[in-house]
Amino acid sequence: MTSLPQAAASAAPQSSRRWWTLAVVALAQLMVVLDATVVNIALPSAQIDLGFSNADRQWVVTAYSLAFGSLLLLGGRLGDLVGRKRMFIIGLIGFALASALGGAAPTFGVLIAARALQGVFGAMLAPTALAVLTTTFTVPKERARAFGVFGALAGAGGAIGLLLGGFLTQSFDWRWNLYINDVIAVFALVGAIVLVPNIQRSGARPKLDVPGTILISAGLFSLVFGFSNAETDGWGSPASWGFLTAAGLLVIAFVARQLRTAHPLLPLAILKDRNRAMAYGSVMLAAVGMFGVFLFVTYYVQTTLHYTPIQTGVSFLPMIVMLVIAAQLGTNVLVPRFGPKVMVPIGMLLAATAMVLFTRLDVHSDYAPGLLLPLMLMGAGMGSIMPASMQTATLGVDRQYAGVAGALVNTSQQVGGSIGTALLNTLAASAVTDYLVSHAPVTPAVGAEGLIHGYDTAYWVCAGIFAGGAVLAALVFRRRGHGLALHTAHQEAPAAQAPVREPVGA
Repeated sequence: MTSLPQAAASAAPQSSRRWWTLAVVALAQLMVVLDATVVNIALPSAQIDLGFSNADRQWVVTAYSLAFGSLLLLGGRLGDLVGRKRMFIIGLIGFALASALGGAAPTFGVLIAARALQGVFGAMLAPTALAVLTTTFTVPKERARAFGVFGALAGAGGAIGLLLGGFLTQSFDWRWNLYINDVIAVFALVGAIVLVPNIQRSGARPKLDVPGTILISAGLFSLVFGFSNAETDGWGSPASWGFLTAAGLLVIAFVARQLRTAHPLLPLAILKDRNRAMAYGSVMLAAVGMFGVFLFVTYYVQTTLHYTPIQTGVSFLPMIVMLVIAAQLGTNVLVPRFGPKVMVPIGMLLAATAMVLFTRLDVHSDYAPGLLLPLMLMGAGMGSIMPASMQTATLGVDRQYAGVAGALVNTSQQVGGSIGTALLNTLAASAVTDYLVSHAPVTPAVGAEGLIHGYDTAYWVCAGIFAGGAVLAALVFRRRGHGLALHTAHQEAPAAQAPVREPVGA
């Protein structure tokens, strides 16, 4: 029989190893999330260097989001089937090589190919990272702390990308916005090889649902592509509504396929629990608003207030600080006590309030309190929404489906970001056009006011989305139905190789 001192001694290294695993996973998550925004600030410099047009510029962003968004479910399922540690390492190496190719790109075509490859390997890496976290932390208190860190990075990664992108572009060269991934990947790769556990699957290996993979990958590709075209060509263009219609039909066909196949790519039982389904919805709604903040606040501070790239990134620091504080306080103290039914609506209302305050900005606003207060409120809101939603989205899912459950979190965030960028940009552009028509002749002052009017339109729409999300979350989430306090015994028990477990209180 093992003595108590021996047991304590063996438990300590295991616990320490788990926290080092969290550091590795967090590095990988940061690399994927910040890549969605770190390149944006570098685009003007890259455009001058490589000589591509304004019309082509969007493809630097779109190539990444198309590959990433359409392959996330496949990446998550592959992690479940062939091993998460193996897929995690493959994703890290591939992402690093693609980043190096993009940083050294001699032509626009090579840059686009590299960005698409980043998306492919990011789709392998992101869901696997969340699955590793889900299966590594099973003790509720530790799980709460781990997801607080992970959720904070998921929410703050875009803002960190703006800060890092501004510093690298202004201090070094636009290419370092891609090379920086290789620096991060080296540390993450060494940590993954040494620290990430290699959990072996027991029993027969299920088959990959190839028809389902094709249907959902094509559907997600059409969805992201349709919204991307809506941003540039308008909602009435065939390239917009045609692809969006195709996306709807392909997703319906995918669901029908999953209901009758023996080895589904996405076991629909994952979505039967309303807490879990609402958690995915909350991540999607939060992404819509977050991308609105990054897009329009960045435009505002650079074009209206004339901030430098570094000043633009630094201006988001208070938001990052508040997000991290709220995430840790929420996951360690508030979510275990109140559950997502309370925390997510509060976060949504804080974000809605921030959006309303953004509408008070004008061409002469000062950073404090004009920008500072709403940015801090936005950070607090995201810190309340993201960790609680991510934790709820993967809580109670059987170990063998952890990868696909993690992929759904990332898919929700990616789809929400694509919808938000296209929808808000289109609405803002229409509002600017209407304003200029009604205030002719157009002078520089009128043009500046028109831009502010367009931003305000987007902020009001975001405020409405967050307010609606608060009501929806308050109604759909069960009362403490996924609070950690109710799941202590369940989470400490080993995960069996069985169908998805329905959570307590269903």
